[in-house]
Amino acid sequence: MKSRFVQLIPLLLTLIVVVNCSTNKVRNNSVKNTEPVSVRIDESGKEKNEIPKFDYISVSSAEKKWIDSVYNSLTIEERIGQLFMVAAYSNKDSAHIKSLDKLIDEQKIGGLIFFQGGPVRQAEMTNRFQKRTKTPLFIGIDAEWGLSMRLDSVNRFPWNMTLGAIQDLKLIEEAGKQMALQSKKLGIHFNFAPVLDINTNPKNPIIGNRSFGEDKEKVTERAMALMTGLQSNGVFATGKHFPGHGATSTDSHFTLPFIDFSQEHIRDVEFYPYKRLINKGLASVMVAHLEVPSFETRKGFPSSISNVIVTDLLKNELNFKGLIFTDALNMKGASNFKSPGDIDLAAFQAGNDILLFPENVPVAIQKIKEAYEQQLISEERLAYSVKKILQFKYKAGLNKYKPIDILSISTTMNTPEMVALQNRLYENIVTVVRNKASIIPIKNLEKDKIAYVKLGDDTNGIFLEMLKNYADVTEISNSNLDSLLADLTDYSKVIISYHKADGAWKKHDLSSEEIRSINEIAKRKKVILSSFVKPYALSTIPTFEDIDGVILGYQNNEMAQTAVAELIFGAIQAKGKLPVSINEEFKVNHGLTTEKINRLGFTHPQNVGVDALVLQRIDAIMQKAIREKMTPGGQILVARKGKVIYQKAFGFHTYDNQVMVKNSDIYDVASLTKIVSTLPNVIQLYDVKKVTLETKLGDMLPVFKGTDKENIIFKDLLSHYARLQAWIPFYKATLNDEKKPSDKYYRKLYSEDFPFQVAENLYLRKDYQDSILSAIATSKLLPKKEYKYSDFTFIILKHFIEKSTGKTLDELSEKNFYAKIGATNTLYNPLKKVDMSIIPPSEEDAYFRYQTIQGYVHDMTAAMEGGVGGHAGIFSNSMDMAKIMQLFLQKGNYGGQQFFTPETFDIFNTCYYCPEGNRRGIGFDKPQLGKSGPTCGCASMTSFGHTGFTGTMAWADPDKELVYIFLSNRTYPNADKNLLSQNNIREDIQQVIYDAILPEN
Repeated sequence: MKSRFVQLIPLLLTLIVVVNCSTNKVRNNSVKNTEPVSVRIDESGKEKNEIPKFDYISVSSAEKKWIDSVYNSLTIEERIGQLFMVAAYSNKDSAHIKSLDKLIDEQKIGGLIFFQGGPVRQAEMTNRFQKRTKTPLFIGIDAEWGLSMRLDSVNRFPWNMTLGAIQDLKLIEEAGKQMALQSKKLGIHFNFAPVLDINTNPKNPIIGNRSFGEDKEKVTERAMALMTGLQSNGVFATGKHFPGHGATSTDSHFTLPFIDFSQEHIRDVEFYPYKRLINKGLASVMVAHLEVPSFETRKGFPSSISNVIVTDLLKNELNFKGLIFTDALNMKGASNFKSPGDIDLAAFQAGNDILLFPENVPVAIQKIKEAYEQQLISEERLAYSVKKILQFKYKAGLNKYKPIDILSISTTMNTPEMVALQNRLYENIVTVVRNKASIIPIKNLEKDKIAYVKLGDDTNGIFLEMLKNYADVTEISNSNLDSLLADLTDYSKVIISYHKADGAWKKHDLSSEEIRSINEIAKRKKVILSSFVKPYALSTIPTFEDIDGVILGYQNNEMAQTAVAELIFGAIQAKGKLPVSINEEFKVNHGLTTEKINRLGFTHPQNVGVDALVLQRIDAIMQKAIREKMTPGGQILVARKGKVIYQKAFGFHTYDNQVMVKNSDIYDVASLTKIVSTLPNVIQLYDVKKVTLETKLGDMLPVFKGTDKENIIFKDLLSHYARLQAWIPFYKATLNDEKKPSDKYYRKLYSEDFPFQVAENLYLRKDYQDSILSAIATSKLLPKKEYKYSDFTFIILKHFIEKSTGKTLDELSEKNFYAKIGATNTLYNPLKKVDMSIIPPSEEDAYFRYQTIQGYVHDMTAAMEGGVGGHAGIFSNSMDMAKIMQLFLQKGNYGGQQFFTPETFDIFNTCYYCPEGNRRGIGFDKPQLGKSGPTCGCASMTSFGHTGFTGTMAWADPDKELVYIFLSNRTYPNADKNLLSQNNIREDIQQVIYDAILPEN
């Protein structure tokens, strides 16, 4: 019997080995079989580049030599010390720094994980500690949304759940890249990201916005992209929180969360992203403190110290060979279970490599040493983790450590590329989940009266400012709901926005009063609700039936507020999709696409091929102009490729420095009136064949019949090639012997006979306008046909337009253009609509009106026409001027409306007399043909625009897709010396713009 048993032993051993190998094969195959083909598919269905696979496991002979050399040089205590990464804070005092010095000197710890502080302070500490350590330190940081999660003075990337709305994974990869570049500048080797938790519990108190969402596929794709961005740029990524923290209802910082899922569910859902990322070379994994009874049967036993979780599942079943970190061991989910030292020993015995945030390093090292000496931990086990740590230190370049360049930090933390990426991210994040009757984008601005109501207790300034950049939006605020509803009576649409302070763990739910306000307004008005909070917050709204449009901005910051405002008015289209479910109507992956209509948007210069640092040189030029009293202040705007990339206000209204210029202030734009009011109306008349290039002036206006001007053709008239005089000072004929306004022509009060207000308490008789036109008709022609700029052209055109349409020029410009494109701050006679305080004065008049000219047109003739001139009279700001120039740049199209045909625009933007030395187009000014002229000499010959006497300029260049606006009141207090022009300020700024354009790839 005994001999038969002995004979069976080899057979039994063979069977055991076969079964064990089979089990391992099943475990390994379970990882490989779930890995889909690793390609990205773009929207056209074409394959993109394969996701790279990172190899941190292979060891070269040079690596092995260094690893063995360092390992053999370490004492047993020093080897154990390599297992510890200790918490460091750059915002704490010298006592904290000295305590870390002591741990490095005496315990020979392996690394530091930095928390709150600042980038320069952290870099200085890192240099200090690396200098004194025997073995180079790992430096890690918990920076899931970039370094700003922990450090001040650093731009913040969106939360993971916010990024979860993005469909273009390359953008998330780029975010990972920028995070890595920031980290490397601070000598950081590990970013404890991405979070791989599938957030299936909307009330999860600790994960929530840290997760990419609730769909395992979407979470995995985005985590993969972030990992790729990090690791492709030299920073190790860390997948967390294994085996999955997304369904928890408690916070492991304070207790041990319970995971009540079956093994099948955990393998199918929670492990899914780990399998995929491990297959592609994820550098490290962080193990959470969780109770997972389906795998670890010991009640209340943390997963972080469970051999089943760490070794059997992560290392063996998922075949993970990278570094394994515990979650912070000071968290109550772990520290409540075992005391300091004991918890560290248990974590190491479970299979972790690095023990994070230990509470007592000396005690922990002693505990592990004792276990080693008692052979509870083998030399092989210790060497496995320590050599792996040294292997990753070699791959991080710590075999040739270089100190951090402290001086470069300030210029490398917030680079233009990082800010530009933020713009692109949020343009792709904003999500539309409801769009009844295509209320988004708002199209026909002239048909709507729009109100705005703010909810929530955080800032909304950028959002409201941006809305007003697009339309006349009135903020209505009233704490009493009935009064609020009454105040909204006259409005057709209401934009409601909800703002709460950004905070990954802050409560964002709407109050019952706020929900009631939304519902009551929506019952009465067409409503667009914009939410700048976590998506889950909207789940508190019981029904969206009456709400026409719902937009998610996800976070309350400048980028999100800008992008949502752009979306509402069609400057961008909606691309985002929900990363989580809000209710039964708005489920995960839901997101509507909206129409993009070609209104000006806003972005960072880098996104349209412009160097932001070069563009900043504009500031110095404008500051020089103000300092040397060429102008008290001004506005400058630059747009490229349909995006505003620079918009600033400089200086003050006057030299007394009392009222600062704002972008919303309106300036007298002087001769820009010619191309932003008169000319577009003339182009429309041309479009409907009311005039041709050959139409004669005598046929346009009867007053010119029988004069020497009757045969001047339209083309010559608008090319300033008609032998007309430059101007006539008509006002002088209306002054008395004392050179003051004569009682024959003026009154101090309005009446039917004296209706035209030329200044405060000064009205001109109504029949004088005919005198102006008659004087032009009888004026002498110049003897030679050559280019001569003349105000007469546009004075004549005003009368032609009004005769042809039966409407006044101001009425036509408002109705035909300004109301439709949202140029709500562009108007004649602004004091009829706006307060004088937002209008910088243009002159202290001591020759005609004898008063401060503020809110009344500076040009004397235009003033005598009641403020409505064809050549002057418009007041506007830089944003509105840019809209009109963009309309021209788009050949008559703006906001989805066609105002005139592209062919007609091309006719007007043609220089017909360039061979004769006349640079002018039809109404437009064009670049100089010689050395001097209106531009920097760098604009293309297809460019067009105009300059104005008050110190203004509007110029567009189709070749470079550029719009440049310069507004000022250089005529204040006295118009005599044009220092602005003499010093080429406008032209020098234009040169900077062209210098800033980056070469095309």
